[in-house]
Amino acid sequence: MPRIAIIGTGAIGGYYGAMLAKAGNDVHFLLRNDYATVHENGIRVDFAKGENFTLYPVNAYKSSADIGVVDIVLIAVKATANDQLTDLIKPLIGENTWLVTMQNGMGNADHLAQLFGAERVLAAICFISLNRIAPGHIYNLFNGYLSVAEFQGTPSPRTAVLKKLFEDAGIKCDELPSLDETLWRKLCWNVPFNGLTIAAGGVTTDVIVNSEELSDLARKLMLELQSAAAAFGHTIPDEFIEKQFTLTRKMGAYKPSSLIDFLEKRPVEIEPIWGEPLHRGTAKNIPMPRLEMLYRLIKASCGKF
Repeated sequence: MPRIAIIGTGAIGGYYGAMLAKAGNDVHFLLRNDYATVHENGIRVDFAKGENFTLYPVNAYKSSADIGVVDIVLIAVKATANDQLTDLIKPLIGENTWLVTMQNGMGNADHLAQLFGAERVLAAICFISLNRIAPGHIYNLFNGYLSVAEFQGTPSPRTAVLKKLFEDAGIKCDELPSLDETLWRKLCWNVPFNGLTIAAGGVTTDVIVNSEELSDLARKLMLELQSAAAAFGHTIPDEFIEKQFTLTRKMGAYKPSSLIDFLEKRPVEIEPIWGEPLHRGTAKNIPMPRLEMLYRLIKASCGKF
């Protein structure tokens, strides 16, 4: 049984870590502000559709050094904290430790590879709707799936191991041949829905899909991403783009993570979600005027905190 560390026990880290631990895995959670609550009460997971549970007791820690060396590190901190990853991850690394980023946007796996070596790095891209509604309390609005991929190369024996680990915990998971393609696909949701909920004045996703003007803008943003992905050799079908609207309607009045950060005046993951795909696309001479405008609007809106 692998020894697993969760770095960033918010909505994503708390949920997937709790699911893995509930299935009997050896999971250790790094916490900061929520430490006392989780240590005393555990991690509570509620579902819009499904059976609620509380994980208790929890292997909760205040420092990575207290966790020690593990086999797998699941990295779920916000990308705005990437400058802290060296200190957070270094005490956890042994000779064969895998580093699995679960973060939003582009460039996170590249950053891990620069810090710790490309051979350690994988990604688990999360297509799911989760909110941390209180310390140690997570609400699953829409139970999606994970896609796992190597940072470099095609699926390997270890991506198969990671896939099975999640599946055995009741989490739908697939392996994709290209991390880069997976990231472009995820951005087809994150770019318009995280972005427009902020730019439209702090609205929820149902407002986007029910507005002719905003849904049209969301679709045009996705088409810009589709063109940029194609410049890198990745095909995103039109059907995939339309599916994003179908899935989002099922979420109801959902607040994406970037909107929550914006409303609570916390740093927003601007560069990995909007800046990096814009820079990569324009470097391939792909016109992305709507993404550029959205990027500038969000930078201006979030610049004060």
